[in-house]
Amino acid sequence: MPLFGKKNYSTVKIRKRDIPNGLWVKCPSCTEIVFKQELEAKSNVCPKCGYHFQIGRMDRLRLLTEEGSFEEWDADLYSVDTLGFTGTASYVTKLAENVRKTGAKDAIMCGRAKMGPHDVALGIMEFAFLGASMGSVVGEKVTRLLERGTKEGLPVIMCCASGGARMYEGMLSLMQMAKTSAAVARHGQAGLPYITVLTHPTTAGVMASYATLGDVIVAEPGALIGFAGPRVIKETTQQDLPEGFQRSEFLLKHGLLDLVVPRPDLKKTLVLLLDYMMSRGQRSAASPANAAT
Repeated sequence: MPLFGKKNYSTVKIRKRDIPNGLWVKCPSCTEIVFKQELEAKSNVCPKCGYHFQIGRMDRLRLLTEEGSFEEWDADLYSVDTLGFTGTASYVTKLAENVRKTGAKDAIMCGRAKMGPHDVALGIMEFAFLGASMGSVVGEKVTRLLERGTKEGLPVIMCCASGGARMYEGMLSLMQMAKTSAAVARHGQAGLPYITVLTHPTTAGVMASYATLGDVIVAEPGALIGFAGPRVIKETTQQDLPEGFQRSEFLLKHGLLDLVVPRPDLKKTLVLLLDYMMSRGQRSAASPANAAT
């Protein structure tokens, strides 16, 4: 009996077992393959390396608030093409595409919710909607949120994520920086807490206005935070940037941030901050919002 034989393996068909799409996710930081259900159970934080995946507004709402407590405000506001912007695609087309993709009318969701024992005015930006760029609707909703929070005596929590101003609206977009900052100042004059949570990425006009005017500025680990991107800064200054420049850990070390908090601990941390700040009855006169006035 021959011990060896020859076989034409080119004719052998190997059947690949069908695996449903979406069961596994590759971490962009450690490149490990993670079971999606395990990732979701850990608040979309990689169990291998702690990388924080971006999450949408509804996931963040569930993460931070008591179930069924959210009452949305100004849900009917939507952007219009005031400038008649055209390019590779018109602004109207871009808006329609993003409404279909996200189910949102614009890049922020605002309302009243319960966070632990506290009633709060809550804003959550949706990065999937045009990079959470700040146009007239975003600026108006942020301003209304702050003004209503001031009127009703509520602390305001703002979860930020943005690529910056919305170029399709030109100067109208840039005007929102001053408008929202003034609303923050008025909220501060009323002695009410304003806490911002900076997520990846928080940049440009949003970062330079209401995102960094919080009495307490919290960030998630590894978040990119800055006015301009690292590449633009390097090309402008012709200088090599420090390692980790514009990441939340670097900015905490250099004094821009107050806390860097992993996502699973975020709600507990915010509740503790509210416990302290609301029990004081008023904020320090040296707070950023009051200093702005």
